[in-house]
Amino acid sequence: RDAPLLNTYRSLSDARGKPAIVLHKLSPTSSGDHEDKLVVDLSPLRFPEEFDTVGNELKAMIQAEYNLESFIDSEEEEKDAEDDEGLGIVEASDEDQYETRPIYQLPPFQLEWNVSRQEGKKIGKYLAEIFDTIEKSASKSKKQRGVKPGKGRRSG
Repeated sequence: RDAPLLNTYRSLSDARGKPAIVLHKLSPTSSGDHEDKLVVDLSPLRFPEEFDTVGNELKAMIQAEYNLESFIDSEEEEKDAEDDEGLGIVEASDEDQYETRPIYQLPPFQLEWNVSRQEGKKIGKYLAEIFDTIEKSASKSKKQRGVKPGKGRRSG
């Protein structure tokens, strides 16, 4: 709710009808390892009656493919629910709201895993293939080869 970029990406995912897959890069641990959080938000699919089924299948696929257990911190969910009270967030059980309300007024249905940076990237790509959320490559630069930065605009 306080992350404009994340909210924008969630709105984009909602417009496309695809889940939002995000790797939250956390600070390194004292041993130098990176413990990141991979989050899959299924709420942009807008089928609350299917969230549990899709979530369980997704957990099983990740468990089978990468031997990871799903991580959900119930304390954070309770805190988020308390924070959402004044924002007009609807209950997940109110299925009619998923048809009419904007995504920012709907509660997220998230699956979370604690992963290393490399694992998170690998699993994120795997999930992007499953849900067909991979962006097309950006067009190549139209800059001429061999032209140093700033030299192309020089006149005379």
